[in-house]
Amino acid sequence: MSGIAKGNGTVTGTSNGGFDVNPENGVNMQDHSDIKFTALELDGDPGKHEKVGNGTSAPVTHAVVGGAEPRDRWGRKAEFVLACVGYAVGLGNVWRFPYLCFSSGGGAFLIPYFIMLILCGIPLLVMEFGLGQYVRAGPVKAFKLICPIFKGTGLATVMISFILTTYYNVIIAWALFYLIASMQSELPWDSCNNTWNTDDCFSHQDYMALNGTTKPNNTVSPTEEYFHNRVLQLTDRIDNTGSMRWELFALLLVSWIIVYLCLFKGLKTSGKVVYFTATFPYLVLLVLFINGIMLDGAIDGIKFLFQPKWEQVLDVNVWVAAAAQNFNSIGIAFGSMIAFSSYNGFHSKTIFRDTFSITITNSLTSLFAAVTIFSALGFIAKIQGQKVEDVITQGPGLVFVVYPAVFSTMPVSQLWSVLFFIMLFCLGIDSQFAMVKVVITTFLDGFPKLRFLYFNKREVLVAYICFVSFLLGLPHITQGGMYVFQLLDWYNAIVSLFFIAIFEVTSVAWFYGAKRLARNMKEMTGSAPNIILIVCWVALSPALILVIMVFQFLGYQSVSYGDYTYPGWALAIGWCVAFISFSCIPIGIIHTLLQSKGNSFKERIMMSFRSPIDEATHGLQFREPSNTSDFPPSYEVAVQSEKL
Repeated sequence: MSGIAKGNGTVTGTSNGGFDVNPENGVNMQDHSDIKFTALELDGDPGKHEKVGNGTSAPVTHAVVGGAEPRDRWGRKAEFVLACVGYAVGLGNVWRFPYLCFSSGGGAFLIPYFIMLILCGIPLLVMEFGLGQYVRAGPVKAFKLICPIFKGTGLATVMISFILTTYYNVIIAWALFYLIASMQSELPWDSCNNTWNTDDCFSHQDYMALNGTTKPNNTVSPTEEYFHNRVLQLTDRIDNTGSMRWELFALLLVSWIIVYLCLFKGLKTSGKVVYFTATFPYLVLLVLFINGIMLDGAIDGIKFLFQPKWEQVLDVNVWVAAAAQNFNSIGIAFGSMIAFSSYNGFHSKTIFRDTFSITITNSLTSLFAAVTIFSALGFIAKIQGQKVEDVITQGPGLVFVVYPAVFSTMPVSQLWSVLFFIMLFCLGIDSQFAMVKVVITTFLDGFPKLRFLYFNKREVLVAYICFVSFLLGLPHITQGGMYVFQLLDWYNAIVSLFFIAIFEVTSVAWFYGAKRLARNMKEMTGSAPNIILIVCWVALSPALILVIMVFQFLGYQSVSYGDYTYPGWALAIGWCVAFISFSCIPIGIIHTLLQSKGNSFKERIMMSFRSPIDEATHGLQFREPSNTSDFPPSYEVAVQSEKL
């Protein structure tokens, strides 16, 4: 094995398997019999020194595998936690959770929601954190290492995230549109005196001017008409795409430029941005909550939200919705949490604490946002003279229709509108960072042979990914783009999600081994996972996901947008989108069997299930020497240490 160019000394193999040190050259580890060492590069920064045991200082080094570039690391633990919170607490907390809570039994929905959180959400998040931190790689390489035959599972999670990035930034473009529109002397969605309004428009000012007279029937709020007729300029069907919305085109381009500028330098920039983007939304939500609960009709909306419909607890669709909300919000089976945790230190001891902090914060934020939005819905229902269930809107329209209606009731409405849409931007951009990050990590870790395409420069790779995602997002900003948006979101983030999740948990817990992962986590953190977590990995989580997946397909409902029903050819395209993600799994199985070594097909199958990770020496390659002469021990010493 060749020597390492960088370093402060050379270690050469001796006849007894030890090492010789020559302080003038690089580090070299020779093969010993049939044992092959992985070369460790000590990448010292001469400008950075730290104290070592004898009180002297030495260069800060990073263990690097195979001569590759040093892996990014979070500057502080808080950056990792805030990045995960920022990803988990996204736009879905503001629109998807309140709608599901309303449509799935009100307060009764919280029972399956928290059961799925305890039995699936928390255990699987611990599993993903442990897996990413142990292998220190993105999802593609991680699954290739733990169970080669299921390496396609890692690629499938990345495909879900990549497809999601293409249309998730469209929501951020909408938020920027509203942000700019808020900087006017009068908010454009407050009145019905605009060119985009219809005769059915009925505003808050119209309601105040009734003076006891009868309100017209079948009215529409000005905020809804502004979203559909001004922002989207929505057509009547998906095959009527209309023209490009050039205002949204420019804002989508700006959104992707912002994402690029925050990610092209890696964790040096994105790790600092999350300090603001993950915390600022809570300030705005608090103000809206206080104002919302004081609105006329707010109590009716809150009662409607938590009014339990106990008969729906036994409805399988409610359990599917609860599981989907947990998976979508926390990020299970999306690959982002594996990628994030891979940038932790190998011996980071806070996996369990981080998991509980993130999941509890996410759930409480969802409840907080639900109360805020339903207080606003009660207010709108009061104005329109309708029931709360008649003014509820599914999808992102819940954000862009309901919240803006509240601003006219607040002093300095333009200021609160600006702050709110800055909050939406922060919520969206945090989640977008995570999804683009998992794609970047996949190329850096999983496809090293493709580095020549981006000249082995991270900046070029990030530019490629952002540009391609921008182009794929253009169909969503045509006048018929909302139909495309709803179609992709349904089949990408819901239909294929459970299929991929079942392969993820079984490949780790059954084939790699739940007890083996528990030993790995004990090596990293010093404490093994609770037996309850192991039982969830092995039995409870897979069983629940499998049952939900089966009933989801048995009770399949096609996607719709409002009263519009999609034609058959559009649904076929949706299934093709879902197939793009989960087809990675059978393709990965076939590729592994063709590449596996063995004299017979049976031997190839056996080898394809075997993890190449050697637990005795795996942790050594991530060891960070505190002294320039503190090199990894020989193989024999490592084995004896492991036994002890």
